[in-house]
Amino acid sequence: QIQLVESGGGLVQPGGSLRLSCAGSGAIFSIMGWYRQTPGKQRELVATITEDGRTTYADSVKGRFTISRDSTKNTVYLQMNSLKPEDTAVYSCTAQRITVWRKYDYWGQGTPVAVSS
Repeated sequence: QIQLVESGGGLVQPGGSLRLSCAGSGAIFSIMGWYRQTPGKQRELVATITEDGRTTYADSVKGRFTISRDSTKNTVYLQMNSLKPEDTAVYSCTAQRITVWRKYDYWGQGTPVAVSS
């Protein structure tokens, strides 16, 4: 069974830091990443990382967030620094498995992040 399990969300003050983790199991993923969503807003792709370490970031988080990956543990991390109230959202891990025939997308359940004083 293929699963993605997130951890690390919580409440933090503006300017603070959090580190999210997402442990994958049951498959090797070509791309792993994070989305976030706030009620009433469109889901936003925050960051992605490929197997060979290439990364992408949303403009809103560049310079503050860092995505990394431990392939030995099939785990992706999102280090979030200089957090702002507008970073408040449910953060969901996503992963893509690519076969010869098609691509498969998987999602975690999400972990809430609240940035507030």
